[in-house]
Amino acid sequence: MRVITGTARGRRLKELKGMDTRPTTDKVKESLFSIIQFEIEGRRALDLFAGTGQLGIEALSRGAASAVFVDQRNDAVQLVRENLKLCDFTDRAQVICGDAMAYLSSVREKFDLVFLDPPYADGLLEKAVAHIARFDILKPHGIMIAESPLDKTMPQLSEPYTLHREYRYGKIKLTVYHRTGE
Repeated sequence: MRVITGTARGRRLKELKGMDTRPTTDKVKESLFSIIQFEIEGRRALDLFAGTGQLGIEALSRGAASAVFVDQRNDAVQLVRENLKLCDFTDRAQVICGDAMAYLSSVREKFDLVFLDPPYADGLLEKAVAHIARFDILKPHGIMIAESPLDKTMPQLSEPYTLHREYRYGKIKLTVYHRTGE
């Protein structure tokens, strides 16, 4: 697992041991960032269910102003901190150890980009998408990207959120939601 491009290009990120964390493949990550390539510079990102932190770190490498990383596992949070230090992004990042739904319920800031890649079997993806829309944590013209299995039906959201497009990569699907402007 490596940073694809930007200021930390080529840096190899540390990974968690075992099968509890399923990192986004380089092919899917490269495709994801091609989709939003002109929407990253100077933006604020949220990497929910951060795992290794690779999605938020890739955004920082490509010019995001800052990123918040949330994961409930202590070992994952420690690894995100190590990967941020490895890429020299600690000054532009905040790492939170805690439950993702509790974080979404209490957060008082808004984000330009939200990355969602929770464990597939836990049903967390639909809950997270609903919480983000309910608590309206995306800024106007913000983008939320959810990674899921290909056969997962993603929810339609009410205005100001819209399901923009779905992309398929083998057994993986990326669903892109946009928030309209004010």
